[in-house]
Amino acid sequence: MSKPLAAVPAARHASWPESLTRTLTGLLARIPHSLIAVLGRFSIAAVFWKSGETKIQGFALDIVSGTFQFGMPRLSDSAIDLFREEYRLPFLSPELAAPLAAFAEHLFPALILVGLATRFSALALLIMTLTIEIFVYPDAYPTHGVWATVLLFLMARGPGVFSLDHLIARHPGEKP
Repeated sequence: MSKPLAAVPAARHASWPESLTRTLTGLLARIPHSLIAVLGRFSIAAVFWKSGETKIQGFALDIVSGTFQFGMPRLSDSAIDLFREEYRLPFLSPELAAPLAAFAEHLFPALILVGLATRFSALALLIMTLTIEIFVYPDAYPTHGVWATVLLFLMARGPGVFSLDHLIARHPGEKP
């Protein structure tokens, strides 16, 4: 015997806010990982590259501002003093820390920008970020938190399809 009509539950129709929320959530979920990764790579690379540029002279490259000076880079006159007077790292001498930081702030952003060794470069910059947060500017955690988030994203998810890492992964062991 069939159930009376009143016993059959009525089909539930989503309210317009619920439907709109589902639609927007679905659209936002379609943002490509590679778009987020390339934006994150460019942004975090720019932060560290620009910091590295303050520690050297004789070479400058800023594609955003259009600053170009091609010459032999050398440590700026103020870099060691910056590490001695302001940064005061507990485990490294200013004479060692200044050139290491200048080198790292150029090498790892360049690698991240082109998407080569991205996860390892992001790890190196995360270690640098943690060092800055713990020993140099502990009150700058909002800024450093944003940097760490981008770097952790790149470490966990990789650089996306617009990267040398992706090209290498697609063609492992092939000879040119």
